[in-house]
Amino acid sequence: MKKIVLLILALFCLKGVPALADEGMWVPALIQSRIKDMKAKGFKLTAEDIYSINRSSLKDAVLLFGSGCTGEVISDEGLFLTNHHCGYYFIGSHSSVEHDYLTNGFWAMNRSEELPNPGLTVSFLIRMEDVTDRALKGVGDEMPQAERDSMVKANAAGVIAKATAGTHYEAAVEPFYYGNQYFLFVYEKFRDVRLVAAPPSAIGKFGGDTDNWMWPRHTGDFSMFRIYADKNNNPADYSKDNVPYRPRRSFTISTAGLKKGDFTMVYGNPGRTMQYVVSDAIDYAVNCGNPAKIKMRTMRLEIMNAEQAKDPATRIAYAAKNARVSNQWKKWQGESKGLARLGTLDKKRAFEAQFTAWAADKPLYRDVLPKLRALYAELAPYAFARDYYQEAYQAIEMTQFAQNAAKGIFKPDAEKAGDGFFKNYSQTIDRLSTQAVLGEYVKNVPAEWTPAYFLEAVQKAGGIDRYVDELFEQSNFSTIEKYKALASADSATKAAALQNDPALLLAEAFNTFYNTKVDGTYKRLNTEINTLYRLYMKGLMEMQPDRTFFPDANLTLRVAYGTVEGYSPVDAVYYEPFSTIDGIMEKDNPDIYDYNIPQRLRDLYRTKEYGRWNVDGSVPVCFLATNHTTGGNSGSPVLNGRGQLVVINFDRTWESTMSDYEFDVVKCRNIIVDIRYVLFVIDRIGNAGYLLDEMRFAK
Repeated sequence: MKKIVLLILALFCLKGVPALADEGMWVPALIQSRIKDMKAKGFKLTAEDIYSINRSSLKDAVLLFGSGCTGEVISDEGLFLTNHHCGYYFIGSHSSVEHDYLTNGFWAMNRSEELPNPGLTVSFLIRMEDVTDRALKGVGDEMPQAERDSMVKANAAGVIAKATAGTHYEAAVEPFYYGNQYFLFVYEKFRDVRLVAAPPSAIGKFGGDTDNWMWPRHTGDFSMFRIYADKNNNPADYSKDNVPYRPRRSFTISTAGLKKGDFTMVYGNPGRTMQYVVSDAIDYAVNCGNPAKIKMRTMRLEIMNAEQAKDPATRIAYAAKNARVSNQWKKWQGESKGLARLGTLDKKRAFEAQFTAWAADKPLYRDVLPKLRALYAELAPYAFARDYYQEAYQAIEMTQFAQNAAKGIFKPDAEKAGDGFFKNYSQTIDRLSTQAVLGEYVKNVPAEWTPAYFLEAVQKAGGIDRYVDELFEQSNFSTIEKYKALASADSATKAAALQNDPALLLAEAFNTFYNTKVDGTYKRLNTEINTLYRLYMKGLMEMQPDRTFFPDANLTLRVAYGTVEGYSPVDAVYYEPFSTIDGIMEKDNPDIYDYNIPQRLRDLYRTKEYGRWNVDGSVPVCFLATNHTTGGNSGSPVLNGRGQLVVINFDRTWESTMSDYEFDVVKCRNIIVDIRYVLFVIDRIGNAGYLLDEMRFAK
């Protein structure tokens, strides 16, 4: 086992072997292997400047925001930036028709006005360490997978316990290369995080779903929060006595801007990539999973959009929900289109033929691909049922609320459980969406993959539309009035109501069916698939000894680097890599919500009162670079060659969304909001220039 580990590490750390252009998400602790290439592109610092456990380094200014975004510390008083869409839920949670922070923005004018966000955490990486030897201690090549998993889990628990002993830190041991390598990550997590500033959605979400994943982009996608700690600078629950956190490092901000060809580095927490999956996984995504999910979300979005356009309160209530549904919906479309354009499926199959020929005389590897193919064929119906369970049944808001509220219905404060849900709920949207997605379920999912209770109830009602109408008419969880009446009833009444409520009966039917017929087998098959991927990955490295492999993203800290570049989306069209405030005005349309900018921005454009943010009579807004990014990189700092903050990463182009499977060096681009536009909005739109006083600017 030790020889295998050493081989993998040697291949990973191989110096002088180029990766494919700017492809790659590199482990900070091993970034020395990439420094030569980074310097060739314009990087001026050292590997120790990027990651160090002996002194302050750039990693100490990067944080994990919640459980799915990145942020960057920009002052020595705990102030940090992330994307507007990352903070969107929390901004919305403080909003109402009377205080519409989504539409109007929010600007705390002093520390006392900063808003707490229960449940929001941010985490800093203290250190990471290769613990492969310890994680795989006692593990043998021929060991059954269940026994292997149990031993690795026990070994990892010991590593974590030792790493966190006597500290308030948290830790995790994460597998790389499908379990061929393991890293320990030690974190410090802060629990008092307060909203400081957010631009109006007409800036922070400018272009809305129309511009999402697209270029040219003119979105000021940022929000600002502050970390608070106890008097000893340690994490603490919210308290009025807490003080601003003193970070180990904060970024210096450069307002010099970048030009085409300049170096860029993204330092963040990419969520998930699948660069090494076989053709069967691509086939399912492109030809089965994505089309079904796209269709159901299209239906839901059409209903939401129509109802939100009718009423401001509904628009606010469903703003974050709409964004969540839309984001993946559009991503899947671009992903499928990109994979088809690149011919990824055919390329995977051709490569697998090469691997099969190479492995023919190698007993360890020759059966890997046939076994993977058989497992994917067995997995397909379970994956299909799972997709419909998630996109159809789990899209029913009332049913999700019902099963959660029922757990606490006998508690004294049960009535309050509905306040938060119904504040942001439209029965009309939920009912129409339910009819649409359950209609798709009945039409497309075979009966053997459908709960019998659901099929019988639909048949008894005379069709899906009538069934859904009855579901909402009869459930105690469909309106706040019905729910409060149930919550205030005596125990016997509650018990009888819960036993017969159609929303709970539907939930029980779907959850029981899924948990007993789908989930267990789905997970087992994926475990077996990942077991084979561990062997396949090892074989790939042996087959291609001159290739530099980077591990798939798993929401741990990574470095991606490249340059500022435009691209050509289609024949005879070329996109420049920069956008400016002039493009905002070209899109401005008071009659379209997504393009109706604040009047203050129109006035500033008319008078050209840009102040210190004036660049050749305009203001830079966004730009493109060739960095390899994915979900989780939202909010990531983008740094210049001197490690100074120049922008905030927030998106990829639509032509790039297949990069989770295959990175296209010609078309893949990440989209970034220029820090000068962020500062311009803070200063000239929010009149919160005092925040700039605590930032450090490059001279």
